[in-house]
Amino acid sequence: MPAFDDSDFGVAAPLSPVKSRDLYRISSRNSQHAVSSHSSTVTIPIDGHGPSTGNTVEIPATRSSISDAQSYMHQLSLSSSMKERRGSRNSFGTSLPIPRSKRQSRLSSVHYPQDGNVTRPGMPPIQPSRDILAAQVQDLSGEKVQAAKDMAFVFDIDGVLVHGDRLIPEGRRVLEILNGDNELGIKIPHIFLTNGSGKPELARCEQLAKILHSPISTDQFIQSHTPMRALAEYYETVLVVGGEGYKCREVAEEYGFKDIVVPNDIIAWDPTIAPYRVFTDKERATSRPRDFSKTNIDAIMVFSDSRDYATDMQIIVDLLRSENGRFGTVAKDPISQRIPVYFSQGDMLCPTEHPIPRMSQGTFRIGLEAMYKALTGVDLERVVYGKPELATYKYADEVITSWMEQIHNDEKLPSNVYMIGDNPASDIIGGNMYGWNTCLVRTGVYQGEGNDKENPASFGVFKNVLEAVQTAVRKQLGQDFRFEFDERINPVLHGNGVSAIE
Repeated sequence: MPAFDDSDFGVAAPLSPVKSRDLYRISSRNSQHAVSSHSSTVTIPIDGHGPSTGNTVEIPATRSSISDAQSYMHQLSLSSSMKERRGSRNSFGTSLPIPRSKRQSRLSSVHYPQDGNVTRPGMPPIQPSRDILAAQVQDLSGEKVQAAKDMAFVFDIDGVLVHGDRLIPEGRRVLEILNGDNELGIKIPHIFLTNGSGKPELARCEQLAKILHSPISTDQFIQSHTPMRALAEYYETVLVVGGEGYKCREVAEEYGFKDIVVPNDIIAWDPTIAPYRVFTDKERATSRPRDFSKTNIDAIMVFSDSRDYATDMQIIVDLLRSENGRFGTVAKDPISQRIPVYFSQGDMLCPTEHPIPRMSQGTFRIGLEAMYKALTGVDLERVVYGKPELATYKYADEVITSWMEQIHNDEKLPSNVYMIGDNPASDIIGGNMYGWNTCLVRTGVYQGEGNDKENPASFGVFKNVLEAVQTAVRKQLGQDFRFEFDERINPVLHGNGVSAIE
């Protein structure tokens, strides 16, 4: 067995104990003994925190302390500046399908329960007398009414209206104003556009309505994976990753995907695929195993944040390296035989109840990209939906237009759209690229002073969502616009239906 001298490892001989505080003096002197391609900036603690027994020998490192990930990353993945990025997140510029069909009609949202009282799920209770009052007020303010119908708000959710399951108080007040508690008694169009995911739209709307104490309809709500329902027309068997339990399977089923596989199904079939995963009897009982060595997976859909990075990454990489999506195979050509992988969004961070934003789906994607290139030597081509991808904003236009038809019987896209978000790298950059007025709030990811330097909000920075909405409304409807409906108004009809106010 060959023997090695200390010099083979770049270590000066003879070895003698080196104190931590002395390392600073010798690091530059001995740098020529280290591997020439590496340099280290990591320092060893001193001032009483280093070894004091004299029994420790510190050896200069032969590997760089700098991460290896940089060489594996697409530059686009790491570029947060609007000045440096292209109009699409996609690494290869493919098209992103979005649903072509319109939302359900206004009539389909009205139900007649057994007690005979008409209700509209996700919308305020029908109040004929108040509606008549509001109509009379609006008769007197034609210009303001038209201006109110020619503006719309698009809200991010986490960090703008809520923190996880905790209400941001100004968020509740904003929805009251936009749902009619203003001097005109008019509904100002607004929708919700979130990179959040992992639940069916109805469940998420019901959860938000409870937190915000305001009605929220699925017809005005877009999650990061909502436009991905269009992909159900393209793929037969798909792997759906992310989210809690089997909720993302439920989402995929609602979207019309025919054959849906989740990681638990695969582990139940072959536990050795995920050697570090403890698979419980309950998980096994609720999974749907089959012989996946005889099943071709057509595409991978990362719908939401992974709850088990190690397992999900192992399964995804196995499929990406396989022959046409079949487990137990390794493709000879990792490019031509690779199946497509879709991510519902690319945010690096997400605001939660924790004081510091948590890592989101974007970090999972970047880790997967680096692993794939380290194993194959080629870049991973992938498709990313969600903000700031153009397809998401095109879909938002359709939703706004459809919502206008529901609340004002006027199927048109307002001229003045305001995007309110807390993340410059998704909410603001996306809105800016799409030509919307962008408002950045300091209640979520962004906590800086002034405007963001890389992706500045076009309409300004505000301490919270209420301040942003009030500023935008007053710009469109006048500085004297009041954010409260006066129910003491006594409408008196005259002549051609013009109201007089007492």
